[in-house]
Amino acid sequence: MRLFGRLGAVLLAGCIVLVAPAIPASAQQSNALRVCTPGDYPPYSIAEDAGEYRGVDIELARGFADLLRRPIQFVPVTWATLKTDFAERQCDIAVGGISDQPARRAFADFSIVYGTDGKTPITRRASGADYSTIEQINRPEVRVIANRGGTNEEFARKNFPDAQLTLWPENLTIFDEVEQGRADVFVTDAVEGRYRVRQHQGLQVLHPDKPFDSFGKVLLIRKDDPVLSTLLNGYLTTQLATGTVDRLFDQWIGPNTTVPVG
Repeated sequence: MRLFGRLGAVLLAGCIVLVAPAIPASAQQSNALRVCTPGDYPPYSIAEDAGEYRGVDIELARGFADLLRRPIQFVPVTWATLKTDFAERQCDIAVGGISDQPARRAFADFSIVYGTDGKTPITRRASGADYSTIEQINRPEVRVIANRGGTNEEFARKNFPDAQLTLWPENLTIFDEVEQGRADVFVTDAVEGRYRVRQHQGLQVLHPDKPFDSFGKVLLIRKDDPVLSTLLNGYLTTQLATGTVDRLFDQWIGPNTTVPVG
């Protein structure tokens, strides 16, 4: 994932060195770092059997917990209830492919942007390029599907008012609906699309290098905790400067396949 300039990243990385000695006593205790995640958005976060999680954001969260010398506890939440879950479930941070959406600043602080992504169509291979543009999708006969409660639903409602919209309760089986022909198109993050089509041979991701829009990916932080924010941002800056974020994405979707910042 090609992010901001390496020189700037290296200079910012120094903040973690300066902050580390100031870790408060509470961060040294055995209380778990509560990491909330929907767990349905690979390659960022995916829930597996027995409550295990994998993904780029999951590895970043584990590394941050190690830095704080705190055990980690993953807490399931949903996109539709993220606003209320974040406070009620006492999230320290939230991860899982979270977009920099202004409405989310009302209930959480944001980390620095660690990557960018954009919305792009997922369709059956047999459909060819029939749903490449917003105009092609926004027609009464087109069956659009979107997972409920996140930016995919917001994008669909805004851009496809004339299409037939089905809201799906989660983001795991939604691709089966498209592959089996029960929906025509799902517009989602390009990075997720690239990952998913590797598991669904009947699907294709259209123009992932030229998505419909562009937005930053962030981690959410509990509000009004400047120490936690400074530590997390310093940690993320280091992961960017050392190429760790790039390597994590390469492991999931292959090298040079993520949307650059710019």
